[in-house]
Amino acid sequence: MVQFAANLSMMFNEVDFLDRFEAAAKAGFKGVEYLFPYEFEARELADKLENCGVKQVLFNTPAGDWDAGDRGLACQPDRVEAFREGVAKAIDYARILDCDQLHCMAGLAAAGVDAADLRRTYVENLRFAAAEMSKAGIKCLMEMINTRDIPGFYLSRSAQAEDILTEVGSDNLYIQYDIYHMQIMEGDLAPTMERLLPRIAHMQLADTPGRNEPGTGEINYPFLFAHLDRIGYAGWIGCEYKPAATTLAGLGWIDPYKQNS
Repeated sequence: MVQFAANLSMMFNEVDFLDRFEAAAKAGFKGVEYLFPYEFEARELADKLENCGVKQVLFNTPAGDWDAGDRGLACQPDRVEAFREGVAKAIDYARILDCDQLHCMAGLAAAGVDAADLRRTYVENLRFAAAEMSKAGIKCLMEMINTRDIPGFYLSRSAQAEDILTEVGSDNLYIQYDIYHMQIMEGDLAPTMERLLPRIAHMQLADTPGRNEPGTGEINYPFLFAHLDRIGYAGWIGCEYKPAATTLAGLGWIDPYKQNS
């Protein structure tokens, strides 16, 4: 059965970040994810996880200067050293947080940079990250992100991800499949999930077009959840959505699955 993790970067934002672990646990979630842990000491976050009885299931490697517009470094030829330093930092955090998955954001395709250089940099960086994370028993993830929300994002379609997976050639590189992003970019969700299933380590959700909770938009989530059970998806699904009102007010969609959250 599908199991859900609360995305603390977007959910329970009615309370301070460090209080969201307890809020997620009280709402029935057994796992949490968020964008970045780095503004906090890893041990402080680990204590929150332990005290609240929730598992850290995912976070991102450092993505550069987020406030200045960076959305990842992995494809950028002039940021290779920063990317690799970030991988080491993320692994250190993951060890303390007992997190066995890390996502390397591809980043923006910088204007004026040759497409071949972007591709080569991305492939080499993923190969490096997958190898370093493998030593620590951590899965390396790549995610396709829609170019409506993040114009210019380098990795945006499932076929592109499959091609890069093949070129990287690592058995420790996996896909993070975000249903919201892929509905926007290409649709055809159920058969694509089934085709990619052996390489999907993590999933995320939100409804379209508003990026709110399931049931507020066009995606047939009850069908997709049943489909994922049928094809045997056994990973987490991160709830990376903006609550339409408050988080608790919008959690009715999860009631049929609550025992698995």
